[in-house]
Amino acid sequence: MAEPVAEIYSLLVPLASERLLIPRSCVAEVIGFQPPSEMTGAPPWYLGLVPWNGRNLPLVSFEGCCGEDIPASSSRSRIVILHAVSPRIDAGFLGFVSQGFPQLVRVSREIVAVDDSRSFGPRVPVVCQISMLNESPLVPDLDRLETMVAEETSIFPD
Repeated sequence: MAEPVAEIYSLLVPLASERLLIPRSCVAEVIGFQPPSEMTGAPPWYLGLVPWNGRNLPLVSFEGCCGEDIPASSSRSRIVILHAVSPRIDAGFLGFVSQGFPQLVRVSREIVAVDDSRSFGPRVPVVCQISMLNESPLVPDLDRLETMVAEETSIFPD
C-alpha cells in the first residue's frame, strides 16, 4: 500500500487582487503573454485563442470568469497553460492570464486549512479559499473552468 503524499508541489499564481493555488502537475507550461486572436460574440472573459506548440488554445481571464473586471495585460503578464482534465477541450489544453510570475511552493497538510470566510456561487470556477501561512489563495475548480470554456468553444468551431 502506497503512503499518502506528504507534500504537493504547487504554483501560487498572481491575479489582479488574489492568488490561485494550482498543483504543479496541472500546469503544462508558463509562457510570456501574447495577445489572443479575438472571437467576436464570445463573453468578455473568453479572451480568444493563442498559438502554443502547433495548437490554438482558448485563453481566458480567471478574474472575468469570476464576474470581476478583466485586468489589462502588462509586461509582467504571463499565460499559464493547463492540461485539460477531460476531452471537452479539443486542444487538450487551455490558458489563463497571470498578472505576474507564478511562484513554486510546497503544500502540506500542516500548513493548509480551509478558509470559510467567503462563499462562491455555483457558476464561479472556485472550489474554496484556503489559509496557508501568510496567504489566502483560491483553489480553482478546473473542471468548472473547462466546462465554461467548452460551452463557449462549441459555439465557435474552428
